Amino acid sequence: MSQPIAGTIAETYLRQRGITLLHETGNLRFHPRCYYKPDDGPTEAWPAMIAAVTDLTGRITGVHRTWLAPDGSDKAPVDMPRKAMGNLLRSTVRIGVPDSVMAAGEGIETMLSIRQVLPGMAMAPALSAAHLAAIPFPLRLRRLYIVRDNDPAGDGARDMLIERANAEGIEAIPLSPALGDFNEDLQRLGMDAFRTGVRVQLAPEDVARFMSLTP
Repeated sequence: MSQPIAGTIAETYLRQRGITLLHETGNLRFHPRCYYKPDDGPTEAWPAMIAAVTDLTGRITGVHRTWLAPDGSDKAPVDMPRKAMGNLLRSTVRIGVPDSVMAAGEGIETMLSIRQVLPGMAMAPALSAAHLAAIPFPLRLRRLYIVRDNDPAGDGARDMLIERANAEGIEAIPLSPALGDFNEDLQRLGMDAFRTGVRVQLAPEDVARFMSLTP
């Protein structure tokens, strides 16, 4: 019942957060009236960004919903504007096709923010710190960028993921925001400062391979 996000309130919402490059985002969709059940009171319906959560084979194991304001200016004014259902463990929202290098983090908006300056790198939002720590590694993966949120949960996920990756011969490189997360960096610091902050944390060969130098 959902539809592609192009031209929808979901696209408006992402653009409001500085996210304009939306290529290879087929796992993100839009529903104009997605049911929301508050803890008390009748069921409501709000526009929502719908994300397919998939395993490494592409099989859908769960769904994540972000309810939105009717004009796309922000999330919906409800108690829990983000909810997931299904089996999230060892699955992610896959953006792009992973190769020898990919990035993984928590939030969808965070990972789409990084992709504004690394448009050719596959991204894997895991939706929470606990699920990030447990993501599966594609067979061809040789370098993993761990996009952390600047909080204790993000630190714990980073440390566990580094240990797991190194045990499998995968180089793990943390990417740390200047502020709370990379979407906050993108919105508050501006594109030039954001790009510089990401660039200095990358392996040199990945700057040439993945980084967009256009505004």
